[in-house]
Amino acid sequence: MLGLAATAPCAAQTVVGLSPAQVMEIAAKAIAAGDDQAAIAAYAALAADPDAEVRREARYRHGQLLASRGRLAEAALLYRGILDESPNSARVRVELAAVLARMGDMRAASRELRQAQAGGLPPDVALLINQFNAALRSRLPFGASLELSLAPSTNINRATSDTTLDTIIAPFELSEDAQAKSGVGIKLGGQGFAKLPVTPSLQLTARISGLGQLYRQSQFDEALTNAQVGIEARAGRWRLAPQIGRSLRWYGGDLYAITDAASINLTTNLGRQGLVEIEAGVAKADYRANALQDGYIYDGSIRIERAFSARTGAALSLIGQRQSARDPGYASVMGGLGLVGWREAGRTTLFANIGLYRLEADKRLLLFPERRKEWMIRAGAGATLRHLRVFGFSPVFRVNFERNCSTVGIYDYRRLTTEAGITRSF
Repeated sequence: MLGLAATAPCAAQTVVGLSPAQVMEIAAKAIAAGDDQAAIAAYAALAADPDAEVRREARYRHGQLLASRGRLAEAALLYRGILDESPNSARVRVELAAVLARMGDMRAASRELRQAQAGGLPPDVALLINQFNAALRSRLPFGASLELSLAPSTNINRATSDTTLDTIIAPFELSEDAQAKSGVGIKLGGQGFAKLPVTPSLQLTARISGLGQLYRQSQFDEALTNAQVGIEARAGRWRLAPQIGRSLRWYGGDLYAITDAASINLTTNLGRQGLVEIEAGVAKADYRANALQDGYIYDGSIRIERAFSARTGAALSLIGQRQSARDPGYASVMGGLGLVGWREAGRTTLFANIGLYRLEADKRLLLFPERRKEWMIRAGAGATLRHLRVFGFSPVFRVNFERNCSTVGIYDYRRLTTEAGITRSF
């Protein structure tokens, strides 16, 4: 033992009279001797030092130690804490990217790397890019994530607020369940994945995800599950990922639709600070309640993401979809664009999004006087408050607005939703 207690308060007492450099040396010797607890105690003591540079260096070394021992979530929290105070710390951001990659969150890892490059990389930090690429190849073979929130909504069933519906026969009076209903629900989402390396640049992948919204009025409950298997191949900056899968959707406790899909995703860097993601897919949809909706769905999207600085970034998405159906009234073409942006403000991450979409049906449905044509706008904003943290989770707040303007009254609605939940702090 090196004379340091195993807890941070005791360590703080023992370092009186020692310089930060001496305490760092003690921690280094403790690690060499296999005494991680003593090293952690030393770093924890220095984390309370009045000198900001000393505090950051102690947390950085502490994070490196935890990451080397496989305690990835704890390391990520330490790195994120440093970045909350010093967002231009490129070395720390690259280390966080490597940890996220090892945890399997490739999208978040890639985003952190672009944020680091947007802030500029000194020569020594640039060398960490190679380490990051190595982390991509040695990431964990499995992982999971979970998010839980309370979600009040002015329109839980996305229904019209009108009491009657125009038809070619006569105005129909809508039942209460067919009209807009407000309520408070619980939203639960999560996913798990597994990866099996075949070669250094090729691996098999499997993923399962789920999303549920539960209300006191159970007839409005929604649930969606999705399972996918595929391969992921890498060649330089390019990543190719074809996959097949099946999704099940329930509404009001009853199975609503089964969809079998195949897709291919191509991702590559756009300079040092950008990313381009192209995806195309085809699916066969089986609607259990209405066979006239059955058909194929063809869709494609292009997503461009860019980091503008170490604190800010944005992504632009263009999407298109063609849906066929047994009844041409349910067949449609849809296209749109969406924009999302984020900014780190201290220990708070702010984000906002807006999207505009156009849909047109092939023909009118027999009951309605007009062919379905609509514009939809979606907008939202929120914040993750990382200064409030319990067991690695922090509160997240969102507000979302949705307005669908349709020539068919049953599809015309507006909706305002707020969410208060928890998500991981890094």
